[in-house]
Amino acid sequence: MEFNVKTLEGKDAGKVSLSDEIFGLDPREDILARMVRWQLAKKQQGTHKTKTRAEVSRTGAKMYKQKGTGRARHHSARAPQFRGGGKAHGPVVRSHAHDLPKKVRALALRHALSAKLKAEDLIVIDNLVAAEAKTKALAGSFASLGLTNVLFIGGSELDSNFKLAAQNIPNVDVLPVQGINVYDILRRGKLVLSKAAVEALEERFK
Repeated sequence: MEFNVKTLEGKDAGKVSLSDEIFGLDPREDILARMVRWQLAKKQQGTHKTKTRAEVSRTGAKMYKQKGTGRARHHSARAPQFRGGGKAHGPVVRSHAHDLPKKVRALALRHALSAKLKAEDLIVIDNLVAAEAKTKALAGSFASLGLTNVLFIGGSELDSNFKLAAQNIPNVDVLPVQGINVYDILRRGKLVLSKAAVEALEERFK
């Protein structure tokens, strides 16, 4: 399909051909949800930890004699029911990551791109280049395009001026095409691709 290309100033810059196999799918929420869950699970540190009764620093001596006190039978003060005792079934250091087939991950990215196009939240810019690293000038360009919550995907090499100027603007992310991912696409309102990014994606899924 043919898609209009714009400049950062909002002017027309011709057209680009978008593949139906990448941008023309009917988005499936179940695949996108699986991918987001996989990404967030892999992102978790898993460093949460509590001490069990084997790890707390308390005496191991019997609290009081077994019989004759009229009280319940107890042994160690490290048991979970006592203040200062260990935690029963507490969190341990572990990995939250789980498997997701490579083909499903690739399909999820295509569905995310198709979802943005279907929702009319996709914009193609001819070149993500700034003359100087000035946040104010770039913010003005974004305002003219109506971009307030946006993910920019450039080519394999990002323009340093554009990246520096954009990183101070709230709710704006800039990534090279190698870093494109489903979670970042869905968490931002608009997706802006450079022509180089479109060509790289076409080559990647060819």
